Amino acid sequence: MSIVTARIKRKNRIRKKLSGTTERPRLTVYKSLKHIYAQVVDDTTGRTVAYASSLSKELKGKDEGDKKEDAKRVGRLIAEKAKAANVEAVVFDRNGFPYQGRIAAVADAAREAGLKF
Repeated sequence: MSIVTARIKRKNRIRKKLSGTTERPRLTVYKSLKHIYAQVVDDTTGRTVAYASSLSKELKGKDEGDKKEDAKRVGRLIAEKAKAANVEAVVFDRNGFPYQGRIAAVADAAREAGLKF
């Protein structure tokens, strides 16, 4: 079994139990080798409430080569955008990735910026 297949199996197992509502949408995080992406999704309506990534125009030019710092900036940005959309609390979806490194950095930065988990 490849690494990607194992992550997809973990993702599906987690998503069976995890769902975002209008009051408490789902904050999902995805990481590639170069970038990190986060979005707040309301699963009842199927709507993305807020989106941020290391490619977002607000973060352009702030890339210092440290991927963990990029993840922290994405976490702060997604928290700001979620609060602007009147979202105070979210359910965290790590998307099958281990809760460490850049995934944890996004979650911690969003928590510090005022988003409740």
